[in-house]
Amino acid sequence: MPADTLRLRNMTFHAYHGVWDEEREIGQRFEVDVELKIDAQAASLTDKLKDTIDLAAVFEKVQQVIVEGRYRLLETMGEKVAQKILQDFDVSEVRVRVRKPHAPIRGTQDGMEVELTRTKET
Repeated sequence: MPADTLRLRNMTFHAYHGVWDEEREIGQRFEVDVELKIDAQAASLTDKLKDTIDLAAVFEKVQQVIVEGRYRLLETMGEKVAQKILQDFDVSEVRVRVRKPHAPIRGTQDGMEVELTRTKET
């Protein structure tokens, strides 16, 4: 398994997800991190984008999943992001964190987060 990691941190989107009707009507901010396990040796030697993962393309795929989908749970959002990345990019493993920084629950808190790790089946 490759030991190299590419990260995209704190991608931020306004989207319409949540358990409560108000969340799905008004929308709210979601933050997403992805860590991609890759073999970066070729890219480090050639210095060419074609030999690695285009993180702009990863951003676009994450944005598509978060903005165009409708989900009740952070777990579902994270799973959809992970599966899209594994399907569309040459990565062996992906770790996805999805945060709802302004979770509508009573009490003092800094939001909710789910973290999922998925591996490409060979």
